Amino acid sequence: MVQVESSRNELRVVDAEGRSTTVEGRFEPAGNAPGFDRAVGGRTTVTARRLRLDGTLVTVENLDDGGRRELASDPAPVNLDAAAYRVRIAAPVRTVLRFDGAVTVAKPAVDAVVLTFPAATPVSVGFRTGTRRARASVTVPSTPSGVATALTAMATSHRTASPDRSRPEMRTQPPTVTFGEGQSIPPSALDSSLSGPRPEVVVQPELSALLQIAPLAHYVGARVETEPDAAPVLRAGREWSLTDGSGGLTAAAALRRVFHLDCLVRNAGPRGTDLAETRLLDRLDLDPVGTYPLPVAERVDRYMAADYGAIASDLPDWHLSMYLRPDYESVRTLPYLLSNVPQVFAPEAEPLPDAEWLKRSLDDFVRGRDSVSVDLSKPSLGSGRTHGWLADSAPIDVFKALPEAYENRARYRNRSGESVSVVAVVNDPEMSTEGDAAVEVYRKRAAELDVDVTVREQVTTGELAALFESPHDLVHFIGHCEPAGFVCPDGHFAAAELDESNAQTFFLNACGSYYEGLDLIRRGSVAGGVTFNRVLDGNAALVGTAFARLLMHGFAFERALSLARRRVMTGKDYVVVGDGTHALTRRGDEVPAVLEVEPADGGYRVVHDAYTPGAHGGVYRPHLQSDGVSQLCGMRREFLVDAPRLRELLSIEVMPVLYGGDLRWSSELAETL
Repeated sequence: MVQVESSRNELRVVDAEGRSTTVEGRFEPAGNAPGFDRAVGGRTTVTARRLRLDGTLVTVENLDDGGRRELASDPAPVNLDAAAYRVRIAAPVRTVLRFDGAVTVAKPAVDAVVLTFPAATPVSVGFRTGTRRARASVTVPSTPSGVATALTAMATSHRTASPDRSRPEMRTQPPTVTFGEGQSIPPSALDSSLSGPRPEVVVQPELSALLQIAPLAHYVGARVETEPDAAPVLRAGREWSLTDGSGGLTAAAALRRVFHLDCLVRNAGPRGTDLAETRLLDRLDLDPVGTYPLPVAERVDRYMAADYGAIASDLPDWHLSMYLRPDYESVRTLPYLLSNVPQVFAPEAEPLPDAEWLKRSLDDFVRGRDSVSVDLSKPSLGSGRTHGWLADSAPIDVFKALPEAYENRARYRNRSGESVSVVAVVNDPEMSTEGDAAVEVYRKRAAELDVDVTVREQVTTGELAALFESPHDLVHFIGHCEPAGFVCPDGHFAAAELDESNAQTFFLNACGSYYEGLDLIRRGSVAGGVTFNRVLDGNAALVGTAFARLLMHGFAFERALSLARRRVMTGKDYVVVGDGTHALTRRGDEVPAVLEVEPADGGYRVVHDAYTPGAHGGVYRPHLQSDGVSQLCGMRREFLVDAPRLRELLSIEVMPVLYGGDLRWSSELAETL
């Protein structure tokens, strides 16, 4: 579902997940434009001589002779004779154009497309939602072989067989999975863009192994087979082992190799982009122009043979690692995860040693009276920047995922175009300072992001229940939480009492709110910030205000909370429950960035770090550089500057800055320096 807003010079469309795309032009009164032969989520008609659109990969189809060509970077303009055309553009919201006549198509920038017509031409403009919903569902037996069949069906969900599948806008959600008697796989789940032989992945018939190879199998479009006592292998031309020297699975390492080399080949191939990382291919015996058009299996075979280790340290750290309990509930959750290309590992954790938990005396200033007991664990983590734990126990340093969180996301995809509804609940007058500071943050972003802010004080149990049951995008609770639930003037309210939560997200800045947060997810919410233990009032205010500001700047929940808790020494008391990759606000395909600043060599060392899990594989051009070179999302660009240049950089845009181990904001730090 999309919403189209139009003016005389611009069309703007927003999909249900907040992605936006614009079409600019000098629009004349609309004439009769040809219609679409396929369904679109929203459409309109314009008459124009020139259109400029957001977009990366462009596919132009001549409907008269069946010709087709793709444009992805900055080639010379392409002049096309008069014919019936359909133009498909990969953008944050996919755009489809239909018109008759001559046209010139140009790509002046990696993220822009310009169409120029010799005369005013009626054009139908359609939009297809960029949300990653499954197009089908498969039913298989609850057996390892049934799971292998489901994974094989999931691997057909790609829109392209080329390395362009590594672009975030080209990823969709695979078919969902249900377990039952027999097997049912609809034809739509078997449609595939793959050409040539499919790769094959073989593993033992164990759920843990199947879950760990799932992202690799899905990304390369592999058939998955189970064989008792089989050594896990990837067959793509040749046979490649998926185990290390000690017998551990290395599917995650193979995924990193294939995905990153796809990114480089797609940008250095015939439709390349001026990308900083493409120079890394000079170290490998890998011809991008010859590799780009190969069938998937042949391309993967070349990647597996390449000396990837020679360039691995110069590529982005992996964006997301998930730790999945080996059961069929985790298999049902896989389709919601795979479009984000995570690494999957077996969950391993041990009780958290006391020495690793900061001992402190808590007095009357702590935010709570009766403590809530949470048995914490220390997880064994693989590589990755963001870690999600879909397994037992309450580990630190990860977000605690629940299957319901991913299913709940679909409930909020029909809210496109609506304002962001934020409710701040202050249930203790002594904490009104934090409430005022958080509300100020929300209201500062209200005009830009269309945020509707409401403040409620001294909310009763019935009123709090009604708030969670009403549609809101964020409920920020500031007060106390005890084993019986949230503290209200007339008693306690527990989230378990709700029939349904319609609060998309939440931040429960109260002592020991962990279990209340889990219950909100189980009853309908997507993600939220909570606490494990009692927290000091002053610390809670610092974290709460910073967290609110980061959410409003487009950071995903886990990234926002990991930055916000740097404000205090006891930051490990805070954790995200639900889908930690979920972002409450976003502006188009913008990637939120952080600066790291530290004194060095008489000046300052600055690291620009633009990263969000959903943008992995994408390309962006850092605002702070003027060299015009793009880079892969997740790359950390480092440079040295003197004090005047640093102040200049800090004034370019308001963004979070890590300075002296603390979280600051660029505008405030510029004044300090």
